[in-house]
Amino acid sequence: MGPPHPPRVAVLGIGQELCGDDAAGVIVARALLPEVAGYPDFLVLDTGPAPENFSGSLRRFKPDLVIMVDAAQMEMDPGAVRVLDWQEMDGISFSTHTLPLSIFARYLVDEFDCTVALIGIQPASNVPGEKLSVPVKNAVVSLVHAFSTLLKPVKGSSW
Repeated sequence: MGPPHPPRVAVLGIGQELCGDDAAGVIVARALLPEVAGYPDFLVLDTGPAPENFSGSLRRFKPDLVIMVDAAQMEMDPGAVRVLDWQEMDGISFSTHTLPLSIFARYLVDEFDCTVALIGIQPASNVPGEKLSVPVKNAVVSLVHAFSTLLKPVKGSSW
């Protein structure tokens, strides 16, 4: 019996690119794409507002952990970042998605037998045509740095 395989991690950047801070998740994904190049156990997807459209990519990847990153109305200061329990999302409003994230998360758990985590970023504004607010831009930079830092020990490792 060989060593356990490294966990396969998929990061889904979710949001509406043209709606101000709602783009936070997709911008995190785009910034992470070059960071995970060459890491076969990491998959980053810019899913826009419809992460369910990427279930085929996830099926081929076979993730152990799916991390969804999205703007979320959490009644916190703009730019606040919080790991949320997707099973307890009552009272938390997410941007305009074609399918509620709780339903998509349940599908992922049932279909792929994986763990699902949700990272919410409190938006300042989701007005169409606006750019990211400064607090959300800072949160995006911090999240990308945190993900990149987690990858560093993996580089060159055969586990």
